Amino acid sequence: MIDKAARANIARIALTQDGVREEGGNNCGPKIRMYQAATWLEPAAWPWCAAFVDWVIAEWIKTLPSTDPIFGSMLPKAWRPLTAGALDLINWATMRKLRVLPRNTDVEAGDIVVFDMGHCGFATADKVRTTPLIQTIEGNTGPAGLRDASSGDGVFQKKRDRSMVRAFIRMERT
Repeated sequence: MIDKAARANIARIALTQDGVREEGGNNCGPKIRMYQAATWLEPAAWPWCAAFVDWVIAEWIKTLPSTDPIFGSMLPKAWRPLTAGALDLINWATMRKLRVLPRNTDVEAGDIVVFDMGHCGFATADKVRTTPLIQTIEGNTGPAGLRDASSGDGVFQKKRDRSMVRAFIRMERT
């Protein structure tokens, strides 16, 4: 059974990638291709924030027993997200009967954060619902907070305003 500590391990895995940068052009580089390979699309020069989320979840499920109830009747590799679309993560979570939470809820480290702007990442710290800023780690973001910046994107920690959040996804079955 997945408890809060096991879910927090998602954030720890994501944080191991902090500082990874695109190489050789926008949406390019060996690590970016590795993240993109975690989706159903062929790796290429396309935005990769959801691919980063998919890759982290793929790494996280390797730490779980294949019989964990979170997988329901699915095999872990079939259960994990394969989407290249940030907003589609909400559909994936709904189909897997995971908790999809509104922006005005308590956040836990390891929750997937889906932003209204079609972007996603992970919460890296617990925050109560009244905290306006949440701590995240995100792929395909610039160090200054922009997405698809010409200066080269990467995996970076951020503080984002909760008002930008569409939903949080918690790796916990409803």
